[in-house]
Amino acid sequence: MATNSLAVPATPRPMLWPALFLAAGMAVVILSALGFEHIGNYVPCALCLLQRWPYYIGIPIALLAVLSSALNAPPAVTRSLLLLAGLSMLIGGGMGVYHAGAEWKFWEGPSTCATSVDAVTKNAGDLLNQINVQHGPSCTDASLRVLGLSFAGWNVITSVVLAAIAVFGATRKA
Repeated sequence: MATNSLAVPATPRPMLWPALFLAAGMAVVILSALGFEHIGNYVPCALCLLQRWPYYIGIPIALLAVLSSALNAPPAVTRSLLLLAGLSMLIGGGMGVYHAGAEWKFWEGPSTCATSVDAVTKNAGDLLNQINVQHGPSCTDASLRVLGLSFAGWNVITSVVLAAIAVFGATRKA
């Protein structure tokens, strides 16, 4: 009696866990930033908002790396996706260095530092008067420091750690 086995032998996916950890870490960081904004009422400056873009771009790339690893795509595909997500984190880290340096007065910050429209009144009749009075937070003043580091400083650390996770995952042997 012959038995036909449809079971697929288990194949190692050495890049799956780093990709999952990278995607989850990036999501935690951006959700924390959004939580500080919407729950903690910390209004982000223009540079803070700009530093979120590497996460907005990197999270879908990291999720694609998870998917490609889980579906046993060629290792080069997963490796490339991990490296792209890591590159987005390095760019975000560089943006954080610039922002933190401006906060510590190591160099000039941007000459125009505005924030989202949430800082401006919602009353249309009073809008023109409020434009002259309302200003977004300065990019050169940290709104909060935890253990001596501002949000920008913590972004540098998390970006470098997440980039290292991406490189670690990309260099795993398939």
